[in-house]
Amino acid sequence: MTHDDAIALDATDPLARYRDLFALPDGVIYLDGNSLGALPGSVPGAMADAVTRQWGDRLIRSWNEGWIDAPQRLGDRIAPLIGAAADQVIVGDSTSANLYKLIVAALRANPGRHTIVSETGNFPTDLHIAEGAVASVPGARLNAVARADLAAALDDDTALLMLTHVHYKTSDRFDMARWTQAAHDTSALMLWDLSHSVGAVPVDLDGARADMAVGCTYKYLNGGPGAPAFTYVAKRHQETLANPVSGWMGHAAPFEFDDGYTPAPGMKRWLVGTPPILSLAALEASLAIWNDVDQAAVATKSARLFDILAAAGDALGLDCVSPRNPAARGSHISFRHPHAYEITQALIARGVIGDFRDPDILRLGLTPLYLSHEDVWRAGDILADIVATESWRDPAFAERLPVT
Repeated sequence: MTHDDAIALDATDPLARYRDLFALPDGVIYLDGNSLGALPGSVPGAMADAVTRQWGDRLIRSWNEGWIDAPQRLGDRIAPLIGAAADQVIVGDSTSANLYKLIVAALRANPGRHTIVSETGNFPTDLHIAEGAVASVPGARLNAVARADLAAALDDDTALLMLTHVHYKTSDRFDMARWTQAAHDTSALMLWDLSHSVGAVPVDLDGARADMAVGCTYKYLNGGPGAPAFTYVAKRHQETLANPVSGWMGHAAPFEFDDGYTPAPGMKRWLVGTPPILSLAALEASLAIWNDVDQAAVATKSARLFDILAAAGDALGLDCVSPRNPAARGSHISFRHPHAYEITQALIARGVIGDFRDPDILRLGLTPLYLSHEDVWRAGDILADIVATESWRDPAFAERLPVT
């Protein structure tokens, strides 16, 4: 693809108008929205209103003026983005905390089964949390196996299959319907981590008959650093699965202040503590962007952006570890190189922000709402210059930073 080709694609891009909804710094091509999404222009004003009017003026009255219902309200906004009907999604806590709650709930729901099956190389927190979850349920165990061995690992002792829909490093995407059915064929429950999927690729939890899911909101949904995550529980399970972290916001009547715990009906039982209102205000403003986004157009543009960088990598002889088939991947592209860290730092010094994943992966996020085809073409051109001239060999680029 030539520079002119990229400009021509931008001229007919149905998503081009969304770019102006983000506060993007001049001189930066941001290819790390798969790690932290860009700032929506509406967020500073929403945060200011939450602080100065809702907190500063309305004070505690704001709880009855919209705060208390925010987790459910935002969950209903996320639901269409993951193929979920209303009243199956709620926002609160972190992805890690929500994973713990759902894993323990799944184990306790079927005490005759003891095994959680997952993939080695899964995002580390998923496996770390699973280790802690099985340690809290007598007899439970985690069986993490290579992707090629997952099907064979499912048996009549499997309580839960826990997979990340889009792999954080390679961008490999599981066939959601196929693997959910594989879990159900052994009478196990299916839990999906959608952290690298929501807002990036089409998701249809209800269509796949998924049982549970979690996901973060600060990547493609642009909710801000540390934005609260979401939990999905299919309606057919909502009255039988119990939150093991029985906090007062998940109580059926929190303001009756009973000593004993009675779980709330529906998704509200998955709440624990007081909702983080300021973070929810930022997230709510960012989610408004998605009200009229055509997710099919997002997938189409993502594929075109990928092809631009894949072609650049091919010309340089880089090893692309991401699937070439758009239906088999997420919305980032990863290259393997023995000096991937240094190349990443050299790109950042030139205004192209991506990230590095140990031990040898250069990872570049493709966020269709605010990246243009020309942006990505220019990023590929800069990458070509860095690799061809070996400017990445500057010793400054080898200095490891605490966050990569």
